[in-house]
Amino acid sequence: QVQLMESGGGSVQTGGSLRLSCVASGFTFSSYRFYWLRQVPGKDIEWVSTIAEVSFTTLYADSVRGRFTISRDNANNMVYLQMNNLRPEDTAIYYCAAHSSLLPTRYINDRTHYKYWGQGTQVTVSS
Repeated sequence: QVQLMESGGGSVQTGGSLRLSCVASGFTFSSYRFYWLRQVPGKDIEWVSTIAEVSFTTLYADSVRGRFTISRDNANNMVYLQMNNLRPEDTAIYYCAAHSSLLPTRYINDRTHYKYWGQGTQVTVSS
């Protein structure tokens, strides 16, 4: 059974930090590129970050670059998102997703194009 399960969300004040985790099972973890995305209810999904399968090359949205760090542990099927200097506008449900290749930009905010998608974890940043 394929599963992506996020954890680590919570409530913090502006400037605080959180570390999100995503554990994957049921598929060959090291063959997939992993993504973090977020969504405020009622608004569009926003891509946050990507990490490649083997090279571990990372990409970040402009809104989080320099504050967030994505990483992965292929030995333990884990993906992380370290979030520092959090701002109220970072408040959202954060999702972990996986796909076997780099999605074209036009599809990156469309969850229907991802092979696997987690259930999400809430992050709330108060001012």
